[in-house]
Amino acid sequence: MASKLWATRAASYLRISVSNRCFATVIKDLKYADSHEWVKVEGNSATVGITDHAQHHLGDVVYVELPDKGVEVKQGASFGAVESVKATSDINSPISGKVVEVNTELTDSPGLINASPYEKGWIIKVEISEADEMNNLMGHDHYTKFCEEEDAKH
Repeated sequence: MASKLWATRAASYLRISVSNRCFATVIKDLKYADSHEWVKVEGNSATVGITDHAQHHLGDVVYVELPDKGVEVKQGASFGAVESVKATSDINSPISGKVVEVNTELTDSPGLINASPYEKGWIIKVEISEADEMNNLMGHDHYTKFCEEEDAKH
């Protein structure tokens, strides 16, 4: 319970500090999907999560629907959902492959997505089946511009 309270407080703090900037944090070494998921590739393995921009717009995450280990995911297809105080959103896979690890910590502490979207709030790890799909994703500069343009429309 204490860690959940800490995560909620940390998320509130982070949201306040992020909202003073034009856009949320974007990490250089990651690739991004236009549906606001990030992917970090290490060899044939990819770690997937939702971006700081996405968690900021969702608000406090209260539940994460996770896939089972061993499930096949396809680029652009939904593999789970994130429920927040504002809305429920599908989580789409930025890369195709087999789920080899699931962040089960999110079951008890969904606020990790708010507090640490690029580190402790990762969602799944995938064994990549289509490495060339990385070419369909955005680098950090392109994603930053994409978020700025999207925010300008709202």
